[in-house]
Amino acid sequence: MGQAGNADSVKAGEARSVPEVKGKLPLSLLLTILGAAAVLMLCSSLRHNLFQSNAYDLGIFDQAVYMISTEAEPFVSLIGFHALGDHGAFVLYPLALLYKIFPSVYWLLAVQAIALSSGAFFVWHLALDYGLKRSQAIALSWVYLLYPVVFNANLFDFHPEVMAVPALLGAIWAARRRTWLGFMAAIALVLSCKAVLSLTIAALGLWLLLSQRRSFGFVALALGIAWFGISTQVIIPAFSGEEAQAVGRYSYLGDSVLGILQNLVLKPQQVFSYLFTAANLEYLVLLLVPFLWGLSPRHLLPLLGAGPTLFLNLLADHQPQKDLTHQYALPMLPFFLVAIMVALAAERGLLRRPRWIIVWATVAWLALAKYGYFGSLYLSQLETAGAMRGAIAEVQTQGGVLTASQIAPHLTHRPLVTLAEPGSESLDLAPYEYVLLNRQHPGWSSSPETVQALVTRLEGEPSWQQRFNQDGVVLFQSQSLAQPE
Repeated sequence: MGQAGNADSVKAGEARSVPEVKGKLPLSLLLTILGAAAVLMLCSSLRHNLFQSNAYDLGIFDQAVYMISTEAEPFVSLIGFHALGDHGAFVLYPLALLYKIFPSVYWLLAVQAIALSSGAFFVWHLALDYGLKRSQAIALSWVYLLYPVVFNANLFDFHPEVMAVPALLGAIWAARRRTWLGFMAAIALVLSCKAVLSLTIAALGLWLLLSQRRSFGFVALALGIAWFGISTQVIIPAFSGEEAQAVGRYSYLGDSVLGILQNLVLKPQQVFSYLFTAANLEYLVLLLVPFLWGLSPRHLLPLLGAGPTLFLNLLADHQPQKDLTHQYALPMLPFFLVAIMVALAAERGLLRRPRWIIVWATVAWLALAKYGYFGSLYLSQLETAGAMRGAIAEVQTQGGVLTASQIAPHLTHRPLVTLAEPGSESLDLAPYEYVLLNRQHPGWSSSPETVQALVTRLEGEPSWQQRFNQDGVVLFQSQSLAQPE
């Protein structure tokens, strides 16, 4: 088939026959993937030990998974409702099996690192299925691993949707090979990670319908739409007692999922005013720069799958959804890569030589990855880190804890953990056995005034005893709840 015919075939829906797998995963790439997982795990663990992880979101998911592992109701005290009321993340239940081996927050960090790095495995196989050379397939695997959001999202605590990234790639691969079991397993995993990913599955289905994988496309489209309705209108309200929390990021369009959907149609001028902004333009540039070398205007059909995530991020009145520091761009990554594969298969794109592809990806990573935080931001609490570890070691029971956001993820293996936020000065302290505060670093959402007011109150309470005081870190224990030694 000539170049023009090949391009037309790909554009019409990638209807070419899928080639047989061209050999096993190269040892060098396997070692690269394992090395990437190790680096990601090391970085997230180091950040956690520097007290840069937070109650939102590492503490939330650690407490939820721990409670499930003890076969207790996974009521997350940090958010005030059942874990399924947050994002409908059923994947937390199988994760709890790891905590039954040994309860540790590092399981979540390990799962995240392995999930993110394993995406390169599926990129390799997909690239071969699209007819690319082995050298190009290896290069695209590096492009995946070097995408700045992969590194940055791994640092930002833990989020179940990281597992959806390799699952989405696996679903695409299974659909190309017409493997129903693998396709359904991958779809189920994606849907169990986060309710909003049902829109990504629906968009995946639409793309597959247009790509001559009609039966797979129909199933994905139907499941995505159905699960979006069930999760947002039944599951999340049933377990939280309210609308999905992310609704607040679109409050200018309504105060409910259905209201927002309605106003997307009825108030287009308001939608356009939020879409066409300087912040969104900057976000699009940062998002696309690592891929500009390989995207072709003639082969953008796979980007349909990225549509819902991009649209939601652009519409959100929430700055973290418009940067490469957080996890919100991750669901788009598989579709960017597939669009590049289609373009390369049609001999399109600015760069086609593996060496220069990797150079571009490396430069993008060096420019946009947040590795520099380890020499600046992540050292901001170093002077009190030793004191915080010492105070945490004094918390020897599973009694309730009132504490700072950066300390909370180190103490979430208990039913009750609450943040010392403004307003907690007058909180009923009867359910708590410990209050652990940091005067120098009050924590996210707190203030020095809040911490000082709590310390003053506790010092005047005869039933509370100061157990630890070093470098501004103070620990109080309730004598009425303290267990005898």
